[in-house]
Amino acid sequence: MRLLRWIVVLAAIYIAAYAVFRQTHIEIWEKDKQAYVIFPEGAAWTYYLFRPLALADGKITGMRFHIGPHR
Repeated sequence: MRLLRWIVVLAAIYIAAYAVFRQTHIEIWEKDKQAYVIFPEGAAWTYYLFRPLALADGKITGMRFHIGPHR
C-alpha cells in the first residue's frame, strides 16, 4: 500500500511538471500560425523526459512539438 502511494505521488509530480513545462514553453510559429511546445535545444533531456506525455498530449489536444527554435 505504501509503495502504491509513492507511485501515485511520483506520477502526480511528473504530470504536474510536464503541465508547467508545457505552459511555459508554448510558441506560435509565424509560418503556420500553430502553437508548438518548444523543447530547449541545449537540454534535449527534457524532450526524452517528457516524451511519453508529449505523445499523449499531441494525440489528445493536437499540440505540436519542436526541439529548438523554429528557423
